[in-house]
Amino acid sequence: MFHEVGLRCAETSFDHPIAQYIWSTKYQYQSAGRQVDQWVGDTWQRVAEGLAKVEAEANRPHFANLFYEAMEGFTLIPAGRILAGCGTKRNVTLSNTFVMQEIPDSVEGIMDTARQAALTMQMGGGLGYDFSSLRPKGTLVVGLDCPAAGPLAAMDIYDSVCRMVVTGMGRGAMMATMRCDHPDIEDFINAKSDPSRFRNFNLSVLISDAFMEAVQHDDMWALTWNGTAIREIRARALWHMIMQRNYEAAEPGVLFIDRINARNPLNYIEKISSTNSCAEQPLPPNGTCPLTSINLARLVRAPFEKHARIDLNEIRRLAGVAVRMLDNALDVSKFAVPEQEEEAKNKRRIGIGVTGVADALIMLGIRYGSVEAAETLSSWMEAIQNAAYLASAELAAERGTFPLYDAARHLRNPMIARLQPETRAAIEQHGLRNGVLTTVAPTGTISMFAGNVSSGIEPVFANSYKRNVTNQDGTKSTELVEDYAVWLFRRLFGFEAELSDAFVTSMELRPEEHVLMQSAAQNWVDSGISKTVNCPEDISFEAFQNVYLAAYNSGCKGCTTFRPNAVTGSVLFV
Repeated sequence: MFHEVGLRCAETSFDHPIAQYIWSTKYQYQSAGRQVDQWVGDTWQRVAEGLAKVEAEANRPHFANLFYEAMEGFTLIPAGRILAGCGTKRNVTLSNTFVMQEIPDSVEGIMDTARQAALTMQMGGGLGYDFSSLRPKGTLVVGLDCPAAGPLAAMDIYDSVCRMVVTGMGRGAMMATMRCDHPDIEDFINAKSDPSRFRNFNLSVLISDAFMEAVQHDDMWALTWNGTAIREIRARALWHMIMQRNYEAAEPGVLFIDRINARNPLNYIEKISSTNSCAEQPLPPNGTCPLTSINLARLVRAPFEKHARIDLNEIRRLAGVAVRMLDNALDVSKFAVPEQEEEAKNKRRIGIGVTGVADALIMLGIRYGSVEAAETLSSWMEAIQNAAYLASAELAAERGTFPLYDAARHLRNPMIARLQPETRAAIEQHGLRNGVLTTVAPTGTISMFAGNVSSGIEPVFANSYKRNVTNQDGTKSTELVEDYAVWLFRRLFGFEAELSDAFVTSMELRPEEHVLMQSAAQNWVDSGISKTVNCPEDISFEAFQNVYLAAYNSGCKGCTTFRPNAVTGSVLFV
């Protein structure tokens, strides 16, 4: 049953019961059986006042009001950890995204990482681990005279820890990565062949530029440990194994790790080898980042009309508000282990993204996946990137730069060099408050909360569909959900009005159209992007097998696909 309390404001009185359900089960503050948030406006107020607490006392009402107004129309939507935790008495983090410490290659190190992970998950964070640091299965353990159990055995431990900690809280969220030259990489690729194993993990292979070159030339590829080649495999055979397994079970994804590190604005002080659970946030060991999304579906003026347009000035203004909100969130948030807090405050990484992209394009009459759509999305992301960096420079003038800021080295990064002259001039004058600023998260839950706008930069899944949901008592149910753009169109023009060609859905798109949109957004995102190339179940392997190669050639930092299959099933279905 959906919660009976309505969302009592004009902007949120949707015919979308799913929005009320999400609010009452995920974000409504309830304590000791008492509903502290009586309606959604109380949630906005709680979060706004909580984030404004770090401001000078005289300025708190002003900034609380600024934050409230940005959120109340669902135009700026903080990620779930902020909505659920900020301004409450709960001992929780305000970041959705974490990567754990580099796992030491010892029993003590593995178990210490498990302890840190349990504490982080208990506070609400999703995790990433790189298992490349653990010796291959069968390697002799000096001093014990026995073979090592290998990285997958450690993954079993962390999977069990996650299952224990999140019982009653829904499915856990973790990412496991491994280098493409690790001797256990084949076992890693096939790790989820058993449907009952590693159910709390997503898997991604760390793909180097050297490996892609070896694939191109059909070279042999060395699998190494501590600089020593253990054995060789043909590079194309390993690549084919990745693609075949992905076709069969939607995993593993790939992360083009050299590209991630080369484009990282903080590459002069850190090395990245993993991401958070949904892969939108590449992070160093102990890295974390609070998130928020600008809802583009609510910023289209005169939707569906010939003179429809998006409000770029409002997009820029909201990006500036988002910088201050997330910078404040870093100081308000709690952290599970001291190393995470130190990392967060030394680099002040934040993640401003978007949601409702596909719905916004539909309202403008632009078909998702077209060249026009890609160019339009790129222009929106460019506006956000420049506005965010400008706001961070202005905040640095007020509060100081992030502690590890190195002006000379930071300004040399190609992502910074591409910014507009006005933005670069402000950075040169004031520095930056935040080391990394933009990312595109999956936004599945907050998008439903906003009236079921299209998620992140994803296309519309279907005009209407059923979604499996987990109720507060742990039971499962299926709810019918209608896309926001479809709902709005029918509200404006009636149920008999014919939908235009712009109302394209995910399964109508070719894989290369998905990749085109991801690469267009990546041009102006300094971190990562959560994007899934959805494919129909009946797509042939021949048509599917070059998706990851297309993503690499188009400049993406990684790629994930999903084809309905017997192993993973489907959360969403028409």
